[in-house]
Amino acid sequence: MWLQPKKTKYKKMQKGKLTKFNYRSNILQFGCVGLKAAKSGTMSSRHIEAARQAIVRKLSRKGKL
Repeated sequence: MWLQPKKTKYKKMQKGKLTKFNYRSNILQFGCVGLKAAKSGTMSSRHIEAARQAIVRKLSRKGKL
């Protein structure tokens, strides 16, 4: 997994607050493929990595991620 830190000081993380959607920033800043959240929640690193792999598979050799 790329997004995991190698070493952390404390095992448990704070959950934090889940905010509502920000509808103002709905335009892609870079590229032509993006992820859109259907509801507010947390994503684990496995979800992010699975989405990244699916996008790479879809793009195959057409673009860079």
